[in-house]
Amino acid sequence: MPGTAGRRPGVHPGAAGRDGLNCGRRATDPEETMKKGSRMYALVFPGQGTQRPRMGVDLFRRYPEIVAAAEEVLGWSPREMSERGDVAELTDTRYAQPTVFLVNALRALAHAEDNPREYAVFAGHSLGEFNALVAAGILDLMDGLRLVRERALAMAEIRDGGMLAVLGLPADEVERVIRRSNLNQVFLANRNSDRQVTLGGQTAQLGLVSRLLRSAGASNVLPLRVSGPFHTPLMAPARIRFARTLREVSFGTGHTLVVSSVTGADFDPGSATELLTRQLVSPVEWVAVVHRLRRLGVTQVDELDGSTLTAMIGAVR
Repeated sequence: MPGTAGRRPGVHPGAAGRDGLNCGRRATDPEETMKKGSRMYALVFPGQGTQRPRMGVDLFRRYPEIVAAAEEVLGWSPREMSERGDVAELTDTRYAQPTVFLVNALRALAHAEDNPREYAVFAGHSLGEFNALVAAGILDLMDGLRLVRERALAMAEIRDGGMLAVLGLPADEVERVIRRSNLNQVFLANRNSDRQVTLGGQTAQLGLVSRLLRSAGASNVLPLRVSGPFHTPLMAPARIRFARTLREVSFGTGHTLVVSSVTGADFDPGSATELLTRQLVSPVEWVAVVHRLRRLGVTQVDELDGSTLTAMIGAVR
């Protein structure tokens, strides 16, 4: 288990509250921006899978008070874990999700300080949606970290299964292969782009469907390094547990639009518990998110850690 650090109470002014990234100024209104014909910016946040050794070490040094507050919440140190770079720890859902969430949040804060830009809309892929809610002022940062901690623990309990990335086939063809195979424990988990989807399911059935998909023309089928069948009905027990935690947290109205990765529509803070629990058992609808961003008139998408999501956006017609 990741080690604990010497901790002290106290929270950086940016560590709590709902200022988000557009703090101190009114968020850009998408409709007004479209009317004026101005550039419209969106910021997107990646999810689990982006973790790597020594990620965020510069940010941990830059924001020590936020990191100390995070260690109080978690009971272990993301900074120490990242510095150790132990692959087993970094791929363990219980530790990967809080670490990615915290680094995303710190990176967004640094970006807001160093490159101030008013964003009209935020979105996040799976776990990244919690960062989008924090950035938009809908969710307090430390409440977000508590939610992510409990989400990770709930998801880590479902261990009978895994996930596959399927490249080179559209989602409807992948779903046809699954239906014809009569495999009832394999499900579509992510619609990432027109010809890239992710499946989740029971391990043995994933092995069978992998061969069928290659025969159907998939250019590649890759197992993902995750501990369970995320975003599928097999996560139902985790949904029940996580719902109890969500009911203890309040969500604000926010100042900036967030696009839901569950529906591809605007995130309704009044439905936060329903949307964030559905996320565990339903596909990540990234293609629908992209279409919504385009309908809003977004002209530029920023991604703070790599280019995976922006590449997916470019692959959606």
